[in-house]
Amino acid sequence: MPKQREQKLVERNIPGMMNRGNRFVEVQYAENVGATLKRIASYFIHEKSTVFVMLTIVVFDTLCGVYAPSLQSKAIDIIAGIHAGNLRQTLMLMLLVYLLYSSLQLVQGILSAKLSQRIVKRMREELFGKLVDLPIRYLDTHSHGDVMSRMTNDIENISTTISQSLPSLFSGVLMIIGTVAIMLWYCWQLALLSCATVILTLLATKILSHNVRKFSRKRQMLLGQLNGTVEEIISSYHTVVAYNHQEITTEDFCATSDSLTKAGIRTDIFSGVMGPVMNCIGNIGFVIIAAFGGYFSVHGMISVGVISAFIVYAKQFSRPINEIAQIYGQLQTAIAGAERVFAVLDEDNEEKAGQPLHECETADVTFQNVRFSYDGKNPVIQDFTLRVPAGKTVALVGSTGSGKTTIVNLLMRFYDIDSGMICINDQNIREVSRESLRQDIAIVLQDTVLFSDTVKNNLKYANEAVTETQLQEAVEMSRCSDMIAMLPQGYDTVLTGSGENISQGQRQLLAIARAFVSDPKILILDEATSNVDTRTEKAIQDAMQMVMQNRTSIVIAHRLSTIRDADRIVVMDHGQIVENGNHDALLAQKGKYYELYMTQYAGFAT
Repeated sequence: MPKQREQKLVERNIPGMMNRGNRFVEVQYAENVGATLKRIASYFIHEKSTVFVMLTIVVFDTLCGVYAPSLQSKAIDIIAGIHAGNLRQTLMLMLLVYLLYSSLQLVQGILSAKLSQRIVKRMREELFGKLVDLPIRYLDTHSHGDVMSRMTNDIENISTTISQSLPSLFSGVLMIIGTVAIMLWYCWQLALLSCATVILTLLATKILSHNVRKFSRKRQMLLGQLNGTVEEIISSYHTVVAYNHQEITTEDFCATSDSLTKAGIRTDIFSGVMGPVMNCIGNIGFVIIAAFGGYFSVHGMISVGVISAFIVYAKQFSRPINEIAQIYGQLQTAIAGAERVFAVLDEDNEEKAGQPLHECETADVTFQNVRFSYDGKNPVIQDFTLRVPAGKTVALVGSTGSGKTTIVNLLMRFYDIDSGMICINDQNIREVSRESLRQDIAIVLQDTVLFSDTVKNNLKYANEAVTETQLQEAVEMSRCSDMIAMLPQGYDTVLTGSGENISQGQRQLLAIARAFVSDPKILILDEATSNVDTRTEKAIQDAMQMVMQNRTSIVIAHRLSTIRDADRIVVMDHGQIVENGNHDALLAQKGKYYELYMTQYAGFAT
């Protein structure tokens, strides 16, 4: 589904709000309800036996609910002497029916819970499987929070709807049909009078829900604003304290909190009134039944037992209507969530087809007239031609936005070029499978990525088949053996929160060691030493010189001291090569590289 279509999932006004955990949530509507429902139904096919058993139980449960009040009516008429019959047998049968009614409801709840979890499990697994196969472009152009919300909130809405709303919807519809039918059979005049309260119910729901919706929307907006304020203050607390903004920040927070309190009070008042109003309307219905039922009974149209049954039926009739009004909002939100999930599932996977990369001890990388743009309109790389000889180190430098990292993305095939060609040993990488290509390339990014696992497993992430000896060698070469030895459990230390329990520099060292473990033919270092101190940087540079031997290396750096010994330095500007050569030659030219170098080391104005 196109992104523009996804953005059409909007919040609309409905005659009711969805109550979720004592807070009313604005209901979302799906754009294509029919197609989404059809697709959701396809998941039920795999559980058709469970669905059949559950629907059968719902039918019998409804029959018991409709039949029980008629037994009560019969028992009362027997006691009053209006009808002949065995009172004990009638009471025992009524007890049995009510017990069966409760038991079937219990079984129905168990089956619906199992059904929802099985369906959601399949949907969740499909979605996660899709996420790991999506192209990089999708995750770069979509909010990560939104993608995570589809995996959590939207899936949870679907689960709740299947386990709670669908059984209630089916049983509610059947209960209304059965109740109305038997009420009409007993006395159609009293049945019509009883149904008159439905108009009052719908009118009250519309009026109250309008106010609930208005103040709930304001409360949700203020709550989001308040949460954002708290998150911002916690994440930037040092800055708040450094500039003595504690009192101003507190005043802003309290002002928002006061507005939130007022909106919350009004929302809770109107939502809290809804229950008593519905009970009041229900009691009006009982008064109507009692008054007109007594009149009809005096004139011999119905018996006293029928009046008693009508009171029970009136309650059974109004309860499903209120439930369906609440379920309606939850169903719409679940359908909208399912549509968002299906939008991700319908995205194209990253293309995996292609030839294997030819086996070779070394890798010669060539860029030929490469042109690329992220949006198809504004070129980021223009007529880029570069050869990185096998076993040599080429450094890419330039101002922010010059296209250095984009070149790496194109080499890794995170994105495919618009025109031109990128070759490894004269083999066009567009013809090579991404999996085969990436097996021979290791990359260390400026933003270090570690996983919540042990240090050893993080190092082996690049090569599961690495031996202990190879692992130790990689650690020694990356100069992080002493650092690992100082950790509480050494290699078995668990990194929490993607490495938050170690310093940024230590994370960078581990990332570099992980790249060494993969033993790549091509090594890419994107600001790999940006988060380590000068002494550690020098040690890593010495180690890199060893690792880069006989390897094709591409280094991206802003700190020019890290690439002085590169075989070739390429200066980029607006996606093009403006200068290239070694360090001394570029300084002698006194061009763009000279300006960058002098800006860093001679105090020129930036």
